Amino acid sequence: MRNSTCVPEFHFIQLSEDPDVQTVLLGLLLSMYILALFGNLLIILTVSSDSHHHKPMYFFLSNLSIVDICFISVTVPRVIMDLQSHCQVISYVGCLTQMSLFIIFGCMDDMLLSVMAYDRFVAICHPLYYQVIMNPSLCVILLLGSFLFSLAQFQLHYVAILNFSKCEDFIEIYNFFCGPSEVLKVAHFNTVTNTIVKFSIGTLFGLIPISGIVFSYFKIVSSIIRSPSSSGKHKTFSTCGSHLSIVCLFYTTGLGEYFSSSPSHSPRNNAVTSMIYTVVTPMLNPFIYSLRNKDIKTA
Repeated sequence: MRNSTCVPEFHFIQLSEDPDVQTVLLGLLLSMYILALFGNLLIILTVSSDSHHHKPMYFFLSNLSIVDICFISVTVPRVIMDLQSHCQVISYVGCLTQMSLFIIFGCMDDMLLSVMAYDRFVAICHPLYYQVIMNPSLCVILLLGSFLFSLAQFQLHYVAILNFSKCEDFIEIYNFFCGPSEVLKVAHFNTVTNTIVKFSIGTLFGLIPISGIVFSYFKIVSSIIRSPSSSGKHKTFSTCGSHLSIVCLFYTTGLGEYFSSSPSHSPRNNAVTSMIYTVVTPMLNPFIYSLRNKDIKTA
């Protein structure tokens, strides 16, 4: 009889078996990681160094940059190390640690995007009451609430995989990191249980931030349509359109990968989808939210 508490190793898939392609991927990922760090650090330094930017919008933007740095740092340095060492192996403890941090910072990213959409809704639809509604106390409460919401999602995932039912020498993960969806797949023999857990957690913690974003931008668009100023309409539509594009990119790829039931038939396609919301969106966020902002560009 084998010990039911044995601890396996986890093996990631190779992004490519071609050494030349691996070299290109290594350089590309390293460049994107440095660009993401540079862009987000620039936003943080700009907001913190200029007193004119001590406003709710910039408060949430700087916190989004901090979370994006943490979020991309959970996966990319590990992938770069794996490509350099040609060894895609991670320990059980390392896998759970990576998954835990990924859930916390990923959910924080979701919630901050929703909070920032609400901030823009108040600023555009209720400009006279903006300072009263978005007071410092509410901003701190929204930030703390986002963090607690992220911890709750992490705890539910952690409880779902506590009874790890597989006992093998190694287990293959059909991705380049230990995402919650992949760990849930290998944690249970029962596919029905796995599906129920995934859809319950995903619907609960995905529906709330998405509902907030949809409601906020629906109200914003309704308010813009009623505005008599054509220049104001164009500017607001342009800004909101760029925000919505990055939000849609993040949610469609993230939720699509999470709810995917059988990625093992095309693991590299699954890895490419994961790359979009784990690497591309954290890199684009600081530029999307700053290049359309005159004050940030001036600073």
